[in-house]
Amino acid sequence: MDDIKKSSKSIFVILKDMQRVIVHDLGNITYDVALQIQKEHLDKLVAIKKKNRLRPADSIVVPTHHFIFCEHPPVFTLGRTGDEKHLLLRQSELQQRNIAYRKTNRGGDITFHGPGQIVGYPIFDLEFFFTDVHRYVRYIEEAVIRTLGEFNIKGIRVPDFTGVWIEENTQLPMRKICAIGIHLSRWISMHGFAFNINTELDYFNMIVPCGIPSEDKSVTNLSNEIGQKIEIKEVQEKLIKHFSQLFGFEFSWEKNA
Repeated sequence: MDDIKKSSKSIFVILKDMQRVIVHDLGNITYDVALQIQKEHLDKLVAIKKKNRLRPADSIVVPTHHFIFCEHPPVFTLGRTGDEKHLLLRQSELQQRNIAYRKTNRGGDITFHGPGQIVGYPIFDLEFFFTDVHRYVRYIEEAVIRTLGEFNIKGIRVPDFTGVWIEENTQLPMRKICAIGIHLSRWISMHGFAFNINTELDYFNMIVPCGIPSEDKSVTNLSNEIGQKIEIKEVQEKLIKHFSQLFGFEFSWEKNA
């Protein structure tokens, strides 16, 4: 691992503006299918990394990174540090409501994925960008904040709480619009963020979202904030533009996995 870091860092200045990302718009797919696709891309990047370990610095193969956009049928997911008590439904109730439940290896607590939500899964080898987990999460937040700004919505960060929020006002409490939970393996990222666009918010009443008590905080979506339904594709295009500017990559769209 150390020699990979040395090789990557030695060509960082040369390569940092040359990264290529394929963006996949996979539509509505199950959480399990999305997880398998992420693992396949991650395994390919790991294989390239292992081969690069044996190459001199001037022969390093620059990988193609991937960014998956999708939606999921209703599913609650629990992060590796989460508390199962934050799921407020019994298994029988989940089945009755046709909601899946999955434990995952991402960071964070429990959240909801469902139709009308943009789920983004960047599968990046961060050694070709930067090796800083805090910076990586802040860049995800910043891409969402800049996207919200294009709709004249001010997104904010809240100390001690990962994700993107909307400030409280006289009618509404502080409310979360984007949850983030990531996992890194050999500096390769998977999992990502869930950005509520037209999401049905009642589902969040069935959990303690991200493990945060709701006394003075809530959950929202973009359509509620701007007062009209918004096309998912429009938001995706704005998001990937801001991601590319922040991370410094070129991208192309593909419809397949």
